[in-house]
Amino acid sequence: MNWWDDALHRAAAEVVLVGALAGLIGVHVVLRRLSYFTMALTHATFPGVVAASIIGVNLVAGGTAAGAVIVLAVAALSRRQGQNAAAATGVMLSAGFALGAALLATQNGFSRDLSSLLVGSILTVTPQDLALTAALLAAVIVVLAIGARPLLFTGFDPTGARAAGFAVPAWNLVLLFTIEVVVVTVVPAVGTILAVALIVAPAAAARRWSAHLPTLTALAVTFAIAAGLAGLYASQRLNVAAGASIALSATGILLASTILTRHRRRPAMVA
Repeated sequence: MNWWDDALHRAAAEVVLVGALAGLIGVHVVLRRLSYFTMALTHATFPGVVAASIIGVNLVAGGTAAGAVIVLAVAALSRRQGQNAAAATGVMLSAGFALGAALLATQNGFSRDLSSLLVGSILTVTPQDLALTAALLAAVIVVLAIGARPLLFTGFDPTGARAAGFAVPAWNLVLLFTIEVVVVTVVPAVGTILAVALIVAPAAAARRWSAHLPTLTALAVTFAIAAGLAGLYASQRLNVAAGASIALSATGILLASTILTRHRRRPAMVA
């Protein structure tokens, strides 16, 4: 039997790739306190995929387009003095999901593809999906490697970064769009509602153990992959939704890390 013909094997491979993506970007999300933005981004894909379903185009393309609107809006608001970007993000989150619900009400229920985007459908992954996820993982690794210094500098000391000649708004936009790419890739695996758990929880757990950025990143990737594989295994053994099981596994890792490190003093971040 061809290894790639087994749906569970393909799902496991996808979980490893998606876990690596989530861990890599999750570190930046946690350190820059962008968890709320990431949650808004996962929800912002909803009206995009509904609209794509209605007009008959690729659902991921629709989600990407909707997410890009949020990225550009947040980037614009963050550059304006006196604007509460968090409040605006919350409004866009609610409005986006409401728009998706309104569009959905015009249709006769969920299509199978649309339903899988909401709750995840890791077991339906195809070899083409695996190839695309692997390519996106490689692209994200390249972006984060090239931008390692400016992303770190602009995240912790924007004023100093400007003085050093870094284009802070441009690098912020690069990071936001990278987060969007990861979100759009993770959503089909674990669903619109649960994707943020796989991105944030492993990185937050890793932060409990280390303040050294390379170690923190390695731990976040390891925790995310472990959560994905454990969740996939549990979903098959207990006959529950894989997306929910993966999200619960990621949350469990964060809870365990919090308990085990509760008496440790968390050190300051170092590069």
